[in-house]
Amino acid sequence: MRISRPLLCLVLATGLAACGGGGSTYSPTGPSPIVIKYGRDQNPDPAKVAGLNQWIAGFRARAQASGISDGTFDRAFATVVYNPEVIRRSENQAEFKKSLWEYLETATSDKRVATGRAMLAQYAGVLSQIEAKYGVDKEVVVSVWGMESSYGERRGDLPLIEALATMSYDGRRAGFFEQQLIGALKILQAGDIDPGHMTGSWAGAMGHTQFIPTSYLAYAVDFTGDGRRDIWADDPTDALASTAAYLARSGWQQGLPWGVEVTLPAGWSGPVSGKSAKRDASEWAAMGIRPAAGGSLPPGASALFLPAGVRGAAFLITRNFHAIERYNAADAYVVAVGHLGDRLKGKGPLVTPWPAGDTTLRMAERMELQERLTRMGFDTGGVDGNVGAKTYAAVKAYQMSRGLPPDGFPDRELLEMLRRG
Repeated sequence: MRISRPLLCLVLATGLAACGGGGSTYSPTGPSPIVIKYGRDQNPDPAKVAGLNQWIAGFRARAQASGISDGTFDRAFATVVYNPEVIRRSENQAEFKKSLWEYLETATSDKRVATGRAMLAQYAGVLSQIEAKYGVDKEVVVSVWGMESSYGERRGDLPLIEALATMSYDGRRAGFFEQQLIGALKILQAGDIDPGHMTGSWAGAMGHTQFIPTSYLAYAVDFTGDGRRDIWADDPTDALASTAAYLARSGWQQGLPWGVEVTLPAGWSGPVSGKSAKRDASEWAAMGIRPAAGGSLPPGASALFLPAGVRGAAFLITRNFHAIERYNAADAYVVAVGHLGDRLKGKGPLVTPWPAGDTTLRMAERMELQERLTRMGFDTGGVDGNVGAKTYAAVKAYQMSRGLPPDGFPDRELLEMLRRG
């Protein structure tokens, strides 16, 4: 969840030093108090303003039931107003129109690789300590940092309580955002940050590696030992350590690659593919699958992942793929983090060329594909445009029924075939 295009500025003078119950204080070492760049100059609907104020009044009791003190609540909401820009941003999330390979061009660009290597050198000491404690490759931690905020350049600059309150009152998934708002209040009450420095995205993602409040409460750590889990400060130490802690708790296995690019044998049409279809390295080797850049296949159980079908790069993915997936479930994100981490280790670009042209289906086309498959008796689990496990299985089943390589990839050619019946 990343943001940001600055608009007009209005300084919010908070005058806040105390944070949370028990009189704990926050001494800022990072950004200045919040600069409001969105919303307040846009003449919000008076009914929305009044509605949010009424919602906040009703929300107080729910916050109290979750252990939030009146003092914390009052400090957090002292300057909160309805922010129409938050809603505009939430409703203007453009459909992901890039193919995976187009996405990777930006995510693993030469500039991002070079900057990542510079960050590895600059923070070598602390990153080695983090790797030693949590057993997560430092290059992967830095890769997440690069993907989430361009190494701290784009951490989010919206006042978080205001954004989450606006979304809880007037946004989609109100229950989720209220849960994050309560989490944010707990962070304030613990004294890790004060309302004037608690900034993030419209959706509540915060800091160098974009933790949402509930993930922060579960995984963030105070690696510097200063008594605060400060993921907002210019010093990224706590954020990087928190990311390593998150991945470690998600099942990261040290010394194991996230995945290995492989080549398929000529004319490959084996049905064994998909993120959950695990086989041992010896079984993959017996099928003729080889590492694309030489070396060996990943040890233990791995799955054959074909993000562009049989015509693009193929990967044997390990449990570490799924650990990254816990951070962000999008396949493109996981591959980008893994591949960027490999590049930071000195490995080269991917070997296999991607398919020429744009074969990525748009939302309406994915829904049409699901609808047509369902009508033909291949259960996609619903028509929502999301290509999940059931749609993947339905595509594979359809491909097998037509004698096609069952790679599960829903491209435009497959849609045209369905249209022809």
